Parts: sequence; structure tokens; C-alpha cells
Amino acid sequence: MQRRLAAILVADVVGYSRLVEKDEGKTLVALRLLQNTLLQPQIAKHAGRVVKLMGDGFIAEFASVVEAVSCAIKMQNAVASHQDSSDTVGNIVFRIGINIGDVVVDGDDLLGDGVNVAARLEQICPPGDVLISGAAYEHLGGKIDATIEYAGEQQLKNISRPIKAYHVPLSGSTFVSPKALTLSGPTIAVLPFENMSGDPEQVYFSDGITADIITELARFAELMVIARTSSFALRGRATDLREVGRLLGAGYIVEGSVRRAGNRVRITVQLVETVGGTHLWADRYDRSIEDIFATQEEIAQSIVAMVAQRVIDNNELTSRRRRLEDMRAYDLFLQGNRLSDDFRPGAQERAEALFERAAQTDPSFARAHTGLAYIYLNRASDGDIGIPRDRDENRIKALRSAETAFALDPSDPRVQCTLGYICLTWRDFKRAEHHLDLAKTMNPNDATILILWAWMQGTLGRSGQGLAAAEMAYRLNPLYPSWYNYYKSRLLFLLGRYNEAALLLEQRTFDTPDREPRDMAWRAASYAYLDRLGDAEKCAGVFLKAVSTRWSGDEAAGAADYVNWLVDVSYLSEERDVSRLRDGLRRAGLPA
Repeated sequence: MQRRLAAILVADVVGYSRLVEKDEGKTLVALRLLQNTLLQPQIAKHAGRVVKLMGDGFIAEFASVVEAVSCAIKMQNAVASHQDSSDTVGNIVFRIGINIGDVVVDGDDLLGDGVNVAARLEQICPPGDVLISGAAYEHLGGKIDATIEYAGEQQLKNISRPIKAYHVPLSGSTFVSPKALTLSGPTIAVLPFENMSGDPEQVYFSDGITADIITELARFAELMVIARTSSFALRGRATDLREVGRLLGAGYIVEGSVRRAGNRVRITVQLVETVGGTHLWADRYDRSIEDIFATQEEIAQSIVAMVAQRVIDNNELTSRRRRLEDMRAYDLFLQGNRLSDDFRPGAQERAEALFERAAQTDPSFARAHTGLAYIYLNRASDGDIGIPRDRDENRIKALRSAETAFALDPSDPRVQCTLGYICLTWRDFKRAEHHLDLAKTMNPNDATILILWAWMQGTLGRSGQGLAAAEMAYRLNPLYPSWYNYYKSRLLFLLGRYNEAALLLEQRTFDTPDREPRDMAWRAASYAYLDRLGDAEKCAGVFLKAVSTRWSGDEAAGAADYVNWLVDVSYLSEERDVSRLRDGLRRAGLPA
């Protein structure tokens, strides 16, 4: 029996049976067109061969992993381009899995574990993307100019050992492990409600309504609620709610629309079970805009009644936001909140002006002040370096805004979370723990609260607990924003998992190393513990140059002062963790 080492690529059409059922003739013609004009020519161009053609996919063999991965990326990009330009193939999307391993040669066919692993990886790959085994990834050696993210160890069907996987996110999706879908309790995602007001500028209002319904649902301990970041990432990208459920790991989907006219608002909402696509419930709410919070609460309770099989009594809710005195403040807040994560020139200034107008319109509106707190904190973090925090105007204003919000409405978990996190940046660990613990108790399913609470655990020397909470935040927000990895990378480092920490830090700094001096320092320390001293010294050099360029502290400061600043703004309270970081920096050649 002949054996050889080979790189195996397995590709398969997503939802093939559904496409054939819808229009068999058009689907078969479209698939044949793709195979003949795009896919097979790319395989030949990369020195591969088609081992087997199947009705909905194929297996290909390559002598080089680099060629296999390059071919997969080219194929997926080519298919995506055709989706944009041709109705005929617009519904055909592939998943691709790649592995390198020992294969058994059976005539023109290949068999064995090497093929099986590639096939199992393909089955769990996000549509339009590529999933690579750890064995194959080790052969790439930085030779592929593409973003590749570590996807963790996967327990694949009929494969006894765990397989490390790496994800190439060509479609913009984040990999969701099948393990991440086993959440406790019913899992629900709320898709962005459609703006039916006839004015595109009113999207901020329908988005705000959606976000607040997510917040209301997250208060119920009976439910696992997917975070807004993940559900909003699918806006306009998927129409099959069963596929949306698979991508987000949600058994239930809420979708709806908002129509605003003058002082009235009409909200339509429906609840869908994603396994069978069954519509469980639908309703319409015609309300005065002043009743919007009560309407959101009513919708949330109706959904919980359907999903959790009982109506939650009002006194079981942990907290309630105060009712607004002036709905104009809420409208201004929603407009500002839409800009709060936009860092293009002028966007933060516009968000700040809107939050200030909201606070002036309704002086009792706490959320306007939390919005301002993060504007000031972002400005302090992204601006000049080395200013003592008690003389940093933006840090002072951030703390004052958070304290104002807390004084106005301590019953809002996001208010508690904001004050707790900003106290952490002031190294006021006791207050930070108090307020973040309260926020988590009030809203245990809020992914933003969880990821910040997780990092607080790390700063207090409890990185194991922190990592567990971070993993839950990732599960609740499978299409999480990249800043989640800022905190997870540090938790992994503090646990001694330097290789995983380095990988996340590489992803964060790949495009903009000079803009991320703190990440570059932690990356240098991670490399140093891995005995990659050359890489560690390069990262340390980038750190020093970036800090010196933005330094606004003592003019006589040097490299040792830059390191002391880095340690200070890493917010570590335990000496053993400070020593771990300093030792890594010292090994990287920094005066730590």
C-alpha cells in the first residue's frame, strides 16, 4: 500500500441541498461554471490536482501547504467576486478545509487520516472562509500575506484527538467553534431592526431600539443573549435565519422593524426558532415615543415567555433604568452612540457634542454621561503618553463623567460597569471591583460587562477566573470586536500561555505596530519567554520608538521611564504579575 505526505484541500458548497431544491437546473449549471472557469484553473496554477469531484464539492492534493492555502484564498475571493457580478452564481458559497498529513494512495483516489481531518475542518468552517489545521499552519512560516487567526483546539467528528485550527476570515466572519454553541439555557440573537421610516438618517433610532431590547433581554438569567456586535455584523449579509442561527450559535432569532412618524413609533417584531425556521410569535406595537422603554420591556418579556416557557415577574428583574424626563435626550444619545466607535477624523468630536446636548436636554439622563466618559477615556488612551493621570485633563473628565452617571442612576448596569472600568484605569482596584461586580450581578449576560470584568480579574491576580469569563463573553459575542483580544492576550500571558498570547498580539499589531506600543511591549515579553529573542528585540525597539514619539511626560525620560509607564498602565495589582511582565521585558532587552 503506497503512502505519501500531502497537503489536502476539501471544499463544499454551503446549503447545497436547499439550493438544489429551490432551482436544481440553475444550481448545477452555476456550480459547473465555477468549477470549470475559476476553481480548477486555480488548482492547476498552484501545482495541485483534483483528486475527486463530488456533486457539491471536491478534494484536491498539493505538494506544498503554501500553494494549497494560496489557492484556497484565490478561489474564495474569485467566487465572492462572482457573487457581486452575477445573479447566476450569487447564491453559491464554499467552505474550505486544509490539512497536511499522511495519505493512502488508492489509484487516483486518496484515503486516510490526512484527508479526514481536512474534510472535518471544512464542515465547521464559516461560509466563504478557509480553516487550516495546526499541522498545516506550522508549514506556512509567514509566507502567506493574509490574516490568519487561531481558532483553538477542535474536537472533530470521528477524530479522537483534538485538532488545532486556524481561521482565514475572508468573509469578515469570526470563527465560532461548535463547542462555543453549547451555552447553558436558550440562546437568542436580536438582528438589527429594519428602519421603515423612509429616512435613511433614522437608522440610528432603529439600531438604538434594537440595542436596548438586547439589553433588556440580557437581564434575564434564563437566557443567553448574543451581543449586539455579533448580531449587527450580519446586517444585510444573510437572509436564511437558520444559517444566521448557526453562525451565531443561537437557537432563536428576533427580527423586526421600526417606523417613526412624529411623536409615534410602530415596532413590529417576530421570534423564530432557527433549527426548523419556525415562527413562534409575532406582534406589533403602536406607541407614543414617550412609552418606548415600557414597550421594549414588554417585547423582552414576551420573548422570554416564549423561549423560557414562563413570564418573568417584574420583581425578578435585577435592575431598571430610570425613566427619561425628555425623549429628545434619548434621541441625541442614540445619534452619539452610533458614532462612539468611529475614530475617523471628526467623528469623536461629533459624538461628544451629541452626548453633551443629551445631558443638557435632560440633566437626569445618566447614559449621556457614560457616553462622555468613554469619549474622554479614548482621547486619553490614544493621545500623548507619559502625563501623570492626576494631571491628565481627559482622564480627570472621564472619571468625573462616570461618577456623575453613577450619581444619577446607580441601577443601570452599564453605568456601574463604566465607573468600575474607569476606576481600574486610575488603579483604584477596590472601587473597580465593587462596581464591576455589581454590573455583572445586574446583567450577567452582557458581553461587554463580562469582558471588562474578566480583565479586572486578571489585574487582581485571578487570571484563571478572568479567562473563563472572557470565554463566555466570546460565546455571547461570537463576532466580537478586535479589542476583546487586547484583554484576552494579557490574561493568557499572565497564565503562562505565551504562544497563544503572542498569536493574538500579532493579529492586533500586524497592520499598525507603531500605533499599539502597549501591545508591542507585551508581544516582546511573550516572544522572550518563547526564546524568540530576535523577534522580542525587534518588538521592543518598535515599542521604544513609538513611545518616544508620543511622550509628553518628563523631557529627561528615557527607556527605563517608558517601561515604568507601560507597567503602570497595565494595571496589575499583584507583585508576581508585575514581576512576570518585567522579567519578560528584561529578556527582550528592555531596562525593566
